[in-house]
Amino acid sequence: MAGVLALVQHDGGTPTETSLELLTFARALADAHGTEVSAVAFGDADGVEALADGLGPYGVSAVHRVAQDDLDAYAPAAWGESVAQLAADLGVDAVVGPGTDRGQEVMAHVGTAMDRPMAANCLDASLDDDGSYELTRQRWGGSLIEHARLSGDPKLLTAAPHEFPIEEAGGAADPPVEAFEPDLDDDHLRVRVERVEASDVEGVPLGEARVVVGGGRGVGGPEDYDMLEELADLLGGTVGASRAAVNEGWRPHDDQIGLTGAKISPDIYIACGISGAVQHMVGCKGAKNILAINTDPEAAIIGKARYAVIGDLHEVVPAINEAIRDAK
Repeated sequence: MAGVLALVQHDGGTPTETSLELLTFARALADAHGTEVSAVAFGDADGVEALADGLGPYGVSAVHRVAQDDLDAYAPAAWGESVAQLAADLGVDAVVGPGTDRGQEVMAHVGTAMDRPMAANCLDASLDDDGSYELTRQRWGGSLIEHARLSGDPKLLTAAPHEFPIEEAGGAADPPVEAFEPDLDDDHLRVRVERVEASDVEGVPLGEARVVVGGGRGVGGPEDYDMLEELADLLGGTVGASRAAVNEGWRPHDDQIGLTGAKISPDIYIACGISGAVQHMVGCKGAKNILAINTDPEAAIIGKARYAVIGDLHEVVPAINEAIRDAK
C-alpha cells in the first residue's frame, strides 16, 4: 500500500487553514487509490509532535518529520529535495501541497528533484483507469478553469487555497511521528531564511481575517479610509483595498486584494466603492458573503454580492458604524 503524502505547513504545531483544506483533498485522492494519507512537516521535534496531535482527526495515518536542524527554517530547494527523497522512499502514489506561495515553491522544487510535472491550484482530481489523474484546476488566478490529465509516478499537485472545506475524517486517530533524515549537500542550502523579523503592520492579516472591509476608487481619498478603519475595528476585522486605490497611493500594496494582491476568504467581505473588476474578484471569491456598497446598481460586484446597498458609502458606512456602536 503506497498512499498520498501531504506537505503540511504549521505555526509552532498549529496547522495552517490551507493545510487542513489540503487534507480534505488528499483524503479524496487516497480513497480513490484505496490507501491512506501521511504528512510531511518541517520544524523542531516539539512543534511537529504537537502538530501530529492535531492532525489525527483529519485522517493522517503518520507524520514524517524532516529531522535536520538546518531545515527548521525555510529553505525552498532543501525542503523540496527532502520531500522528494521521502516520497521516493515511501513509494507514494501522489504528493500534494497547499496552494500557498510557500507550498507552490516547495512543490516546484519537488518536481525538479523527481523530474516530474507538477499541477498547481487543483480544484478536483479523479483517478482514471490507466492510473492518470483527470484534473480541474485554476489558471490565471482563477479567471480560467482548465481540464487536464496528469500522468507519471508519483503525481505532484497543489490544492487551490480556500476551495476545499475543512472536514474531519471521523474516527479516532493518533498518528506516530517518524523522523526522516534527507541526504543534502551545500547547494540545497544556498537559499534559506536566516532570520525572521516581526512585521510592523498592526491588526489581523488579510488572508486570515474573518471580516474584511475593502475600499476602492469610490472611497475618494486616503483620509476617507478612516470610516472603513472604524467599521473594521467595530467588527474585529481588517481593511483591504482595490488595485485602483493602491495605485492612487491611498493604501499600501499589502492591503491590495486581487489577482496581484491578497486572496481572502472571510465570513463577510464589505466592499465599499469597488466596481468589481475580474482581477479584484479573483482575490475575494473565497468570501462566504459579500456586502457591496456602491452608487452604481450596474456595477459588476453587485451581481456577485449576496447583499447590496445602493447608495453613497460616505453616508452608508458612518450610519452602519453608528448602528453598531449603539448596539454595543
